[in-house]
Amino acid sequence: MLQVGIDFGTTNSVVALAGDDGTTRSARFGTEQVFRSVLCFWTEEQRAGVGLKYAAGPEAIAAYLDDPHDSRLIMSMKTYLAQRSFVETRIFGRRFTLPDLISQFLQTLAAAAKLDPAGVRVVAGRPVRFAGEFADDAFGEARLRESFHAAGFRDVSIALEPEGAGWRFARSLTRPATVLVGDFGGGTSDFSVLRFVPGTPVTPVGHAGVGIAGDVFDYRIIDKAISPLLGKGDTYRILGKDMPIPIEYYASFAHWHRLSLMRGPKTLRELADLARTAQHPDRLRALIALIEDEQGFPLYQAVSQVKAALSNADSAVLRFAHAELAIDRTVTRAEFEDWIAPDLARMGIAVDKALEDAGLDAAGIDHVFLTGGTSFVPAVRRLFESRFGSEKVTAGDEFVSVAEGLALMGRPDGR
Repeated sequence: MLQVGIDFGTTNSVVALAGDDGTTRSARFGTEQVFRSVLCFWTEEQRAGVGLKYAAGPEAIAAYLDDPHDSRLIMSMKTYLAQRSFVETRIFGRRFTLPDLISQFLQTLAAAAKLDPAGVRVVAGRPVRFAGEFADDAFGEARLRESFHAAGFRDVSIALEPEGAGWRFARSLTRPATVLVGDFGGGTSDFSVLRFVPGTPVTPVGHAGVGIAGDVFDYRIIDKAISPLLGKGDTYRILGKDMPIPIEYYASFAHWHRLSLMRGPKTLRELADLARTAQHPDRLRALIALIEDEQGFPLYQAVSQVKAALSNADSAVLRFAHAELAIDRTVTRAEFEDWIAPDLARMGIAVDKALEDAGLDAAGIDHVFLTGGTSFVPAVRRLFESRFGSEKVTAGDEFVSVAEGLALMGRPDGR
């Protein structure tokens, strides 16, 4: 039976296949090795009435951009897996549980990778700690497994994502070593300490994780560089007194997967009422226009591009325009690193917990392997170089190493 590794991610997903000879290859989706973890729903008139249609991955984004007003874009599904508070959502009047949504995504992912779900053996990845303040990790794993089964996958195992990356990295080792693997996704950062002996299965000895990764770094840019232009920090008048505009609007706005939830009539009506007596009414009107016109996706694309550019340059220009809002602001790497400093500190605490769980200190680590898009951020890499020494820190195959390692983990010989 074909052995497959699936890294279902907050932002992107990857499928890898292991050959009988121990080689691995990642499925390609056109010219890409990653498949965006998004769904788009819309309705179409049919002979029997109105039918609900959906697409996943790049086709979902294309469908959404074609008609953002009459479609629903579902993003960051993985973020809610361990949240018991997320029971269901309504999409054009139809009820969907989270496993319903994820299974539909996984069905399309399998088809795009030319896989028959019933005819493969899958090792699926999960984070060490799921995202969310009140995350229930066991519950998250159970819902992940339920989603795969609902998508038609019969033979499913679940493994920790950093362990998958570690198995991939182990192929380059020629002598016994203890390795710290850092896997940075869109929603979580996970760390595993693994013991490698060439020719034998990998032995995990310590784990830790934290719900901070690429999406949180995007949040910091939005919160510091964009939200003040949309009324954050301003005041409005009520009963003759100046009151701060409620901060919760900007907490939701700065998380890209929550923006569509602000499109409800109640929220828009509240914002319009605030704008009537606001210190800068034009800023709140710009926020309303962004929400009403479903401009979240292009806005977050602009932010993500700035974040990526700051990995290679000392500054980058954030440009975005819609209606009366025009943003043309230089963001320096020093500013960005100051904004994410509290997040880096929490990552550092998680690394220390992984070492403590393994009963080791930094000197007991022979290699550090970093993977995932956020590993490109220079401040993240410095976090590990300062603790372990730059000579121990390597990175590579940042977007496919987890999936390829997961595929290797499911081979009968365990290698």
